[in-house]
Amino acid sequence: MLAVQAVPYDHSQGWIAYTSDRGGAFDIWLYRPQDGLNFQLTKGLGEEFSIPYWSPDSRRIAFIGMGNAVYLLDTATLAAARIDQIEPYTLLDWSPDSRSLVYVNNGQIVVYDTFSHRSYAIPQPGASDVQWFPSGKELLFAAPDSTGLTQLFRIRADGTDRRQITHNTDGPLHDVRISPDGTFALFTFPGASISIISTVDLATGTIYTLEGGPLAKNYFPAWSPDSRSIAYSATAYKEPNYYSLIQTDSRTGQNQRTLAASSCFATPVSWSPDGDQIAYLSGCTGSESASQLWIADLREPVPVNVLSGGRITALQWSPRVRRIPENIYTSFVYRVSFPYPAYWRRVSEERYEGAGGFFQVSAISAGGRIADVCNSEAFHPLLPYGSSPRIVMMTIQNREACFIIPSADQPAEMNKQAALIVRYPRPVQIGGTSYNYFILWADVSHILQMGRRLSFI
Repeated sequence: MLAVQAVPYDHSQGWIAYTSDRGGAFDIWLYRPQDGLNFQLTKGLGEEFSIPYWSPDSRRIAFIGMGNAVYLLDTATLAAARIDQIEPYTLLDWSPDSRSLVYVNNGQIVVYDTFSHRSYAIPQPGASDVQWFPSGKELLFAAPDSTGLTQLFRIRADGTDRRQITHNTDGPLHDVRISPDGTFALFTFPGASISIISTVDLATGTIYTLEGGPLAKNYFPAWSPDSRSIAYSATAYKEPNYYSLIQTDSRTGQNQRTLAASSCFATPVSWSPDGDQIAYLSGCTGSESASQLWIADLREPVPVNVLSGGRITALQWSPRVRRIPENIYTSFVYRVSFPYPAYWRRVSEERYEGAGGFFQVSAISAGGRIADVCNSEAFHPLLPYGSSPRIVMMTIQNREACFIIPSADQPAEMNKQAALIVRYPRPVQIGGTSYNYFILWADVSHILQMGRRLSFI
């Protein structure tokens, strides 16, 4: 009746978070390359300028959204917290332990602890692009020197021991990004119409300049996960239109490679966690925003259009996450299979529990639309999900489905229970009754990750 198999789940392909109005307004969405699952994360919180920034553990996303507010979004529970209000396009950077966020606001470097919800500020007039070193003890940022020229500096996270790294004489520096290993930084200069990419060895101060594209308009540079390469968008022109080349180069230059072309004047680019692929945007017509998400593989660069529809303005691939020990629950009664944490234990054939969570399976016999079935479960007279649960409609295994996320006033005895309802491919016979919907109950921290990988057997 029941089969359980221990497997490690490989997160190496990760998720791509992107900003799109495909749902009617700009919000943050998730796309999973390995199976094409596409999922709206926020509702009414995004803006056209919103850029998703993943925490290193791939659990949370920070972004600037509605009302220029900084939001922290938990991708497991869909809970969103508003923490500050800052200028759009301000860089947000997570600490290596995924606990603190650093950014610049009103001439100050702000370090915000997302666990304690406390923050402190380090005054640095004119500072921008502040980021953590991998040690979690120092910060890198750009700021004007005594002559007004932008330089790179490093400073301890407590605001002491400020040191100048560069001795730039070429004007403003933009798009400063520290390499994942903390040994190099990249930047563009001097502005938007002409944008050249350079890197600096943070130990020696040595500057390297990349060749870049044909028009010296190189945008959105991004480090590879191994810190050895840089991908960027290089604007080109062929009568009568501008377009862009997706290019890579080594961190010291001299190894330029063109992978693909986008119909957009410029496009953000993002590396896959394993460093083998690059995601970018295309589908621009005239001055319109991109409408397509593409992926190019460095091993055989034949770009693939993986997503189309709506306007897309930003994207970021999640980092690599360590393998998490999991078991696979398989029920030949309910005809389903899905993963769950390996340390949970069987309570009954339908229920498993463990530290931090639980799940239970069942089936529903109901006619009509799935929206009605979901609404009936979510707003049961006893209010098991609180007074205002959120219903998220989607598809799983090409079948209609919905997640039910509890509201903050859910009764404590429900142990943060959420639900997933999926229409069976064919009705299932259990004990002489025909059921056309499967339902999974689980704690809100695990329901999404289990449900997104549910399969029918």
